[in-house]
Parts: sequence; structure tokens; C-alpha cells
Amino acid sequence: MELAKITSRGQTTIPKRIREAINLTEGDVIAFEIEGDHLLVRKLIPGQDDYLKGIGGSLSEWDSLEDEKAWRDL
Repeated sequence: MELAKITSRGQTTIPKRIREAINLTEGDVIAFEIEGDHLLVRKLIPGQDDYLKGIGGSLSEWDSLEDEKAWRDL
């Protein structure tokens, strides 16, 4: 078990041992889910998440080179 505190802004750091165990690196996307009184955090793998696949078609209006340039550094 690893412990981490939550800041006043609701932020926390994922412990290094956890990040290394699932190869979590900068830029990766994680999903949060609630199951009862448990918080689940999982790494999303592009192209393999059912939810993202489901909404993918509706996001095509923002899938241009100009949009990519505009959002790249956010």
C-alpha cells in the first residue's frame, strides 16, 4: 500500500513505485471510477478504452491539424 496526501486544490502525487509498476509516464491519461466506497484509478491505453471508443466518433469535429497545434501545449 502506498499513501499520498491531497492538497487544498484537490491534487496529489501518484507514488513513484505505483507509476513505475504500470509504466505511467508524463502525458498518459488516467480514469477515475467509484465503486462503492472505493476509488479506482486506471491508465487508459489509446484505442483500447471502450468509453473513449464510444465517444470517439463525436469528437471528429476537433480532429484537424489546426486543433492539434492549438491544444498541444495545454
